[in-house]
Amino acid sequence: MGKMGCFVVEHADGSARSGWFDTLHGRVSTPVFMPVGTQGSVKSLCPRDLQDISAEIVLGNAYHLYLRPGDELLSDLGGLHRFMNWHGPILTDSGGFQVFSLSKLRKINLQGVEFASHLDGSRHFFTPEKVIRIQQNIGSDIMMVLDECVPYGADYEYTLNSMHLTTSWAEKSRKFHPPGSSGQLLFGIVQGGFFKNLRKQCVDQLTTIPMDGYALGGLSVGETKQEMLEILNFTAPLLPREKPRYLMGVGKPLDILQGISAGIDMFDCVLPTRNARNGTMYTSQGKVNIKRAEYNKDDSPLDPECDCYTCLNFSRAYLRHLYMSRELLSYRLNTIHNLHFFVRIGTQARLAIKEQSLAGLLQKYKEIYGA
Repeated sequence: MGKMGCFVVEHADGSARSGWFDTLHGRVSTPVFMPVGTQGSVKSLCPRDLQDISAEIVLGNAYHLYLRPGDELLSDLGGLHRFMNWHGPILTDSGGFQVFSLSKLRKINLQGVEFASHLDGSRHFFTPEKVIRIQQNIGSDIMMVLDECVPYGADYEYTLNSMHLTTSWAEKSRKFHPPGSSGQLLFGIVQGGFFKNLRKQCVDQLTTIPMDGYALGGLSVGETKQEMLEILNFTAPLLPREKPRYLMGVGKPLDILQGISAGIDMFDCVLPTRNARNGTMYTSQGKVNIKRAEYNKDDSPLDPECDCYTCLNFSRAYLRHLYMSRELLSYRLNTIHNLHFFVRIGTQARLAIKEQSLAGLLQKYKEIYGA
């Protein structure tokens, strides 16, 4: 194990890079896709399934875990790793996105945000410091600062004020959790909406704070693909080369590879798990809607190029039968495959970067999943 949080770049191909960094619960190889386990569980899977697909790190969400089962309970029971029996690294989102998207009754001020629980309507107040304390109780390896995720279409003045709020909260978070505290890493989040000068201003302010990594937030919130790529390609090179870069919540296969090409190291998205439960599968030949009648008698594997448990053992016909019968096994087998596919994108990218062939991999995915 190297120094906690020290990011090592091993290979580069243009702006893309592959490397690793260490956490309290192990090493994370980058680029990496992180399965989402919002409430301490990747939906329909157990930790052994995650190990089998070579997932290195999973996500939890501070907002959800604070409301249920409660961060103090998690602390009493030895932290989230012990609670869910996952021994690899965990990143927890601060819950900022959930506060602003799930709660219509919210009040923001310089100190924090008051909101109503989506579970029972009870009132709560998050300060930057409280959000860090919650994540300390959870025991995650990587903690995200509280930020405001600006809604798409917000005007310049609103976005400017929000950006200043986010950087102010990041500074308070770092003061509350100084570098090296307990070994838990702290990432800042770049906001600024779709105004390039505000994105740059946010990076300039955030990088004066000694964070362990930097995330790009506020993308994939309703903008066009072109708008997303423009902000991504503008902002990523501004971030420190010696720290991990995390693109939050952006996760279509092609988006991930375009993010990697721009120099992003970490990705997460609910897409592979949610779509698995809806019968939409990602394969080396493109998307497959497993409920289609054409698969009724199809004895071939879902993806002949895949070596996941699902593809090695079951036919498209069986997967369709499970889905149409509403069997719970459908969720599990579909999710195993989709997450294996997404985790493998990171593995493929690491090899391509080493071999200076990322452009070819990107072109292959463009042909399969459209430009």
